[in-house]
Amino acid sequence: MPTDPLADILRTLRLMGGVFLEAELASPWCVVSQVEPGDCAGFDPVPRHFIAYHYVCAGEMLLQVEGEAPVRVAAGDIVILPRNNAHRLGSDTRLTPLPAAELVQPPGAGASLARLAHGQGAPDAHFFCGFLAHDDPDDPLLVALPRVLRLGVANSTTGQWIESSLRFAALGMSAGEDVAPAQLGRLAEVLFAEAVRRYLREPDAPGQGWLAGLRDPMVGPALALMHGPHERAWTTETLAREVGLSRSAFAERFTSLVGEPPMRYLSQWRLRQAARRLVETSDPIARIASDAGYESEPAFHRAFKRAHQSTPAGWRKRHAAAGPA
Repeated sequence: MPTDPLADILRTLRLMGGVFLEAELASPWCVVSQVEPGDCAGFDPVPRHFIAYHYVCAGEMLLQVEGEAPVRVAAGDIVILPRNNAHRLGSDTRLTPLPAAELVQPPGAGASLARLAHGQGAPDAHFFCGFLAHDDPDDPLLVALPRVLRLGVANSTTGQWIESSLRFAALGMSAGEDVAPAQLGRLAEVLFAEAVRRYLREPDAPGQGWLAGLRDPMVGPALALMHGPHERAWTTETLAREVGLSRSAFAERFTSLVGEPPMRYLSQWRLRQAARRLVETSDPIARIASDAGYESEPAFHRAFKRAHQSTPAGWRKRHAAAGPA
């Protein structure tokens, strides 16, 4: 049985980290920001979906997504946007924002990062912008998380190690060392996992739904197994046995928390993965069907058509014609 459901589920996202910008801004200032494929120089293929983050190494600023109150972030904080929502950054988010992309300057001689500098006088915010690329915007974890997670990384032994590593990498990046972006990217993966863990421990984290299932000591490991390799033909009974419950007790607990029975959840999850793979790869439909846990291609066709109102071949053709998402 998995000992760390969240780590297992994060592995299925296949996160890849990167850092693309160093910013220093002086009051008053306000910019609007969102990670775009053009920010991902050096990735091949270029990612299409992102988790955005900002690490503040000096000063402070406000971050605001539409419809929510501003979040104040200060030195030693990392703020993460799991769904890469467009957001304002500034000394005052009520100011008319400037598009961050229009202020970005290419890397200077000996530097590895683009820069954003704005305003007169000494900067009151110095931060780095980065991303975690992934291939599944419909992943239940990303859908269920709030639009903004803030993580202070200096208030624990682990946090002190993370902060010192971030600062060391950031200093290297400022000096143009090639290794620093990769270091910060890997650290961002660690930070994202830690931010999710802390959120799940908060008293006001959801009491029902997918995240509540992930928090549960029985349902969480079952979710990790269901999100893992598809070779195993899971049933409600085998999942219940893995987590140490009777079939009926497990099915009731899973349904109560997640909102649907285990086998329905598993089927829909695998079909979503298959739909994405049909669009993003040229793999034969028979192989996708087998990898999704279906013993025959006709059975996969029937299930896929029920879920998506389209045959697998029709889905692939229609989305290929529509072009990249």
